[in-house]
Amino acid sequence: MSQPKKLTFENLAHLMERRGLFTNDQLKDVLARGKSQESKLFSLRHSGISRRMRAGSDLVSPVEVLASLNIEINGVQGNLLTEDVITEALASATGLKYFKIDPLKLDLNVVTDHIPRPFALKNLIVAVGESNGVITVAVADPFNESIVNELASARRLEIKRVLSSKSDILKILREFYGFRASVLAAEAEASSTVDLGNLEQFFKLKGHQDIEGNDKHVVSAVDFLLNYAFDQHASDIHIEPKRETSLIRFRIDGVIHNIHVVPKPLHAPIVSRIKMLSRMDLAEKRRPQDGRIKTNYSNKDIELRVSTVPVAFGEKVVIRVFDPDILLQELDSMGFYPRELNLYNSFLRRPNGIILVTGPTGSGKTTTLYSSLRSLSSPEVNIVTVEDPIEMVMEEFNQIGVQQAIGVSFDSILRNILRQDPDIIMIGEIRDRETAENAVQAALTGHLVLSTLHTNDSASTIIRLLDLGVPPFLISATVLGIVAQRLVRKICPHCKKVRNLSKDECDYLQLPEKSYAVWEGEGCKECRGTGYKGRSGLFEVMDMNERLKALVSGSVELAVVVNASRQEGLVSLREIAIQKMLEGVTTYEEVISMTG
Repeated sequence: MSQPKKLTFENLAHLMERRGLFTNDQLKDVLARGKSQESKLFSLRHSGISRRMRAGSDLVSPVEVLASLNIEINGVQGNLLTEDVITEALASATGLKYFKIDPLKLDLNVVTDHIPRPFALKNLIVAVGESNGVITVAVADPFNESIVNELASARRLEIKRVLSSKSDILKILREFYGFRASVLAAEAEASSTVDLGNLEQFFKLKGHQDIEGNDKHVVSAVDFLLNYAFDQHASDIHIEPKRETSLIRFRIDGVIHNIHVVPKPLHAPIVSRIKMLSRMDLAEKRRPQDGRIKTNYSNKDIELRVSTVPVAFGEKVVIRVFDPDILLQELDSMGFYPRELNLYNSFLRRPNGIILVTGPTGSGKTTTLYSSLRSLSSPEVNIVTVEDPIEMVMEEFNQIGVQQAIGVSFDSILRNILRQDPDIIMIGEIRDRETAENAVQAALTGHLVLSTLHTNDSASTIIRLLDLGVPPFLISATVLGIVAQRLVRKICPHCKKVRNLSKDECDYLQLPEKSYAVWEGEGCKECRGTGYKGRSGLFEVMDMNERLKALVSGSVELAVVVNASRQEGLVSLREIAIQKMLEGVTTYEEVISMTG
């Protein structure tokens, strides 16, 4: 069969069969089901829209129809023909390069400057790169060359085509053009605004006011920004004022990525909009503030914790995203090994005592505590939490937020909390002697207490409690166990490859000399070229058994506690990380990065 000149469902099905993605027998079934499936998708998408009003983005493409049939790839059990797989095969068959669009690697100006939005939506085309005067455009239809030629002629551009899925192109068109339109409109209205927060421009401020945070274009820009962050599974959003611009960055899987650069006049209105949503004082720009936003995305509630601080060029905003799918997990899916999970569950089953979770900021302590509390939650128990601030509002718990400004501190709350008849108490963090003493008192009076400390490992937690002034006999009497944790990035399963550890690497990890197979990610479209996708926990669990309790005294040394805990079966964070490396979960580089 000769190369088709038009992308129809029939010639697409034949092309996929020739590429070996399904058999000739499957082809007959695909062709039989295709027409009715196309009509079904067409009806769902176009009810109430006249044919004359439909753009290319509204039409049902043959690729979408074929992907919706959920056909298993020939010879690859469990893998279905997705839109990406079909598009990649189509690109190979037509001699075009397949391009998986990564929003984090696109330049907002390149995307929006060269192709008008109506033209892009009508013809499903988006600019994805610019180099040496050549514009690379992603198209969804490899046979529609006339559109690219028309664009090149009208805009006087030299254009190179690549093929991308319709879904990827539409996502970029909606997010980038929507954000860009909002930014440009807001910038035009804010052109006369002077930046009140920039210390270097302070002398220019006389007689000017900030643009309102409820301006409709600013509202749209913030909405686009938040939806974009949720879509990319960002854990934090940073909005940072610079001298001439404002930088927007996302933290994804523990790594910060630059996302957008917006004009400086828009920084203040964007910050004002976020402060308005989080119920902060809009007029206060000289002091740090905290707030929270609750919103909805993909049929689930998302909690946002907002923090602002004044920096040299204005107010910097960081928004922490609390996704319930990440914050609330089953304990056995978080990365515990069997020994550590059984020990930790044994602590949780105890009626009273203190369980401590330790680690640096961003190591997943909050996820461990919330997931633990949810596993303990039932109508028969009263769970009370004391947090600064409340991380995520949970209906099952009675959550109390610390408010230092009016004297509501960890210390003052804990002195009164026992009158609330709690069974389980979660203290956000033990920071000082008074909080530690109150936690101990709660444990002594028959309550299960969960809390966090900032220490590097489980053994040093004992030394930290002694430093805070907790008497050794009370530590022995109340502490049930200590969990030290970290998060390591997981190797992307789509580009995983094996290699052997070098002699130097074995020596550094103090492994016996032999051949060790380990894995790493080469970087692919699924992981944005990073080689990593998702994170897994490392958990070092120390049981405060009788031997360790007997060691606790005012003069105990860290080395003594470490040696005794190792003899009692403790597996260190480094050893757990090495085990995950040898199992192909993470890489040598992550082991070194997370465990020193």
